[in-house]
Amino acid sequence: MAYPKVLDPSKVGSYPATAKAGGGFVWDEVLEYRVWCHVREGAEDSADGSDYFYAFESYEEAAKFSSDTNGATNPLALVLQREYIDEASPGHYTHVKEERVTEWPVEFLSRPRRTKSTIPDFLAPDAPQNRLEILRGQVDQV
Repeated sequence: MAYPKVLDPSKVGSYPATAKAGGGFVWDEVLEYRVWCHVREGAEDSADGSDYFYAFESYEEAAKFSSDTNGATNPLALVLQREYIDEASPGHYTHVKEERVTEWPVEFLSRPRRTKSTIPDFLAPDAPQNRLEILRGQVDQV
């Protein structure tokens, strides 16, 4: 799969290290690709024993760095969600209309990018039973 380009290459590396982790089901933009390095797993100790990350403009650069670096994780995508779906309890979904930044496994980017109708269609009373599979791009809507 060809992973999307970042929203603004000039901002790569300027985002805070802390971000939400996963969730939200939909994405709007990729801000950067990150590779975290863990000293206890063999990464060079360049942050006084703390974990640290490198930011990249492309998945391909991040993947190469990850495979060439001891103690490095697989790449993650730092994504912007302008709106997202909250699942407060299993099967209970809410449309949240605020921005947040979260780290995702890059595989989640295989899901279609959010459109104006993605979340309303997902939450519609007549949405099909397999709505999560549709949203995840695992099946086509019939």
